[in-house]
Amino acid sequence: MRYLDSEAVLRLLSPRETVEAIRRPLLEGFDPATDPHRIKVGLDHGEMHLLPSSDGRYAGVKILGIQPPGSTEQVPLVQGSYLLMGGRTLTPELLIDAAALTRLRTPAVAVAGVLDLLRASSEPLEVAIFGTGVQGRAHAATITDALHGVREVRCTFISRSQPADLPWPSVGVGSAESDQIVSRAGLMVTATSSPEPIVTSEQLLDDAIVLAVGAHTADTRELHESVLQGAQVIVEDIAAAEREAGDVVQAIEAAAITTADLIPMRDVVRGDVELDPARRVVFKTVGMPWEDLAVARAVAETVEQKAR
Repeated sequence: MRYLDSEAVLRLLSPRETVEAIRRPLLEGFDPATDPHRIKVGLDHGEMHLLPSSDGRYAGVKILGIQPPGSTEQVPLVQGSYLLMGGRTLTPELLIDAAALTRLRTPAVAVAGVLDLLRASSEPLEVAIFGTGVQGRAHAATITDALHGVREVRCTFISRSQPADLPWPSVGVGSAESDQIVSRAGLMVTATSSPEPIVTSEQLLDDAIVLAVGAHTADTRELHESVLQGAQVIVEDIAAAEREAGDVVQAIEAAAITTADLIPMRDVVRGDVELDPARRVVFKTVGMPWEDLAVARAVAETVEQKAR
């Protein structure tokens, strides 16, 4: 069994290739509704999350250790590994750094769900990204790579702090500059740790595309329900969204949308549902086991190709 650390994983797969890896199982007929649930196990100190999945050729599980609130341990909040096994033999083949896998997977899922809509235009794209952490930066890299050669992309980060090493300009959250950026953004990403709404519909273009990725529990959200009201709301899987997507759960509770309004990502990627470019699109993701498996499989196949 081979171990791939973070640098190796990021070397093997580009953001654009990761987007295609996410789309592939959906185009081949996979239904996320059949995917196993995320399993959360309470520990003496923190939690362990298990995300198992299989696709016939491979089986795998992401194992995460999550520090509890208020922990004083000088380690990352989330750590873990991905174990990839043969689909029939269940023989371990690869152990992959989970942080790198998640760094690639999360923005790839968000972009994969709206890729055809984004590529339908050749006009320059203004992107507003709330959050300057790993995922904010990863979304900027994935959006620009996925649209390279198709349309010009201009990103602006919006955050309480403006790190000096950001690859794009940044403005302070709540400033007049940030309001202007959001008001003209064709694509907005929320990748924050905020448990409360940071965006309302009044701030957005009527045809803006919103990728909400930060909140992943039913009691947290980044979007006010007005953002979802009247929008085309995409989710990875309806049942998963009802369990884990606070932006969706709380919008339903506020009667801004209904469960019947939710559009499965699979239907959009396969072309069974055609999005209206004149209406707002909101894609709320929570992360599912099949997505990690899809990326791990692409990593394994790249390793095989390089070994030939």
